[in-house]
Amino acid sequence: MAAIKTYSIQNPSHREETVKKYGLTENELLTLHERSVAAKSRAYCPYSKFRVGATLLSNNGQWIDGANVENASYGIGTCAERVALGKAVTEGIRSFKAVGVAADIEATCSPCGACRQFIREFCDLETPIFMFNIKGEYATMTISELLPLSFGPDVLPSPEVLEANRPQT
Repeated sequence: MAAIKTYSIQNPSHREETVKKYGLTENELLTLHERSVAAKSRAYCPYSKFRVGATLLSNNGQWIDGANVENASYGIGTCAERVALGKAVTEGIRSFKAVGVAADIEATCSPCGACRQFIREFCDLETPIFMFNIKGEYATMTISELLPLSFGPDVLPSPEVLEANRPQT
């Protein structure tokens, strides 16, 4: 697997390259980083101690934050990305310009498989996902890069088409 290029949020030339490539302003990139990092402080993770924060920037400029929420029944915990998306969707926000994810590790923290699919439901395939590490470095990939050959609402036929295509028994 090829190494993913990382950038420093403190480096002006890195920020300039990033915002040009993904259509953000420098302030939007810096705010995405700051909010994703700050959202970690609201994580409920008494079992793993693995804090994750996520921030969404909607197409109309709204910011939505989320943090992971664990449970004693480990399998039903909820990742930060899905918490943020759930908040946004229930507030009527369903289109996004960028997603940020931050964790307390040296590697850039990529969304898990379930979160990639969840992001795919509400984000354009070219939506950038900014993955921040504890040192202020980040990598960026689009959802189509993170989830190739994805299944999303655009490929799901209507219920009427699905029913009409069923074999007759």
